[in-house]
Amino acid sequence: MDIELLQFRYSPYNEKARWALDIKRLPHVRRSLLPGPHMGQVKKLTGQTATPVLKLDGHWIAGSAAILQALEGRGAIPSLLPADRETRERALAIEKRFDEDWGPRIRRATLDALLGDLGYFRDVFADGQPPLRRLIYRAALPLAKGMVRKGNGIDRPGAVADGNVALDEALDFVVREVGASGYLAGDTLSVADIAAASMLAMAVDPPNSPMSRPKPMAAGFATWIARRQDHPGAAWVRRLYADHRGARRDSDGAIRYD
Repeated sequence: MDIELLQFRYSPYNEKARWALDIKRLPHVRRSLLPGPHMGQVKKLTGQTATPVLKLDGHWIAGSAAILQALEGRGAIPSLLPADRETRERALAIEKRFDEDWGPRIRRATLDALLGDLGYFRDVFADGQPPLRRLIYRAALPLAKGMVRKGNGIDRPGAVADGNVALDEALDFVVREVGASGYLAGDTLSVADIAAASMLAMAVDPPNSPMSRPKPMAAGFATWIARRQDHPGAAWVRRLYADHRGARRDSDGAIRYD
């Protein structure tokens, strides 16, 4: 397969796509983009501006759910879709809820916490970029801050509080719904688990995640992260990462599995 992933390093949707590629051990090329300046490049390829974007067999696919569906459609193993129809439908419904409901809401609260320190915001989102590009990005952030808030809906009244409510709802959901197997749909890892753990990793920051933020964290963001570390749902996220996500630091370029 000719596979190339265009990504944001610290986005849960991009983490979903990376996780699927990694667990299926599909060699690919990975390129990290700068949020904001990425829009023209991505729109030219897909007609929209969201990431992740995957080039698969010469075609560009936008969105983590579509990417996982395409990888499943090509028979890449292990499958992340349960064989049983009812269980598969449950897995896809959970993925959809995290992707379309809890994920965007939690992201607003996460970004609001990060925007409290623009230097640290730069360290997170320009991680791995050349020094000059990082410098320019940091210089532009005071002007771009309002655009980030508006573009992600953070400026709407109650948006941040709602994001924290969504985080609590989602953590409670995984505690309530996880089966005796330790998974959300069936007896093995599925799209439901990857979607849930990727979204919740925004607030749990499991230590072996490719999304683990630069240390030391900004004080305000560290306080926000610390608030829910004792929640049983956070323990589930850490366990899932420990069991199914090797301690691979994200990197650009050719990704191989030897």
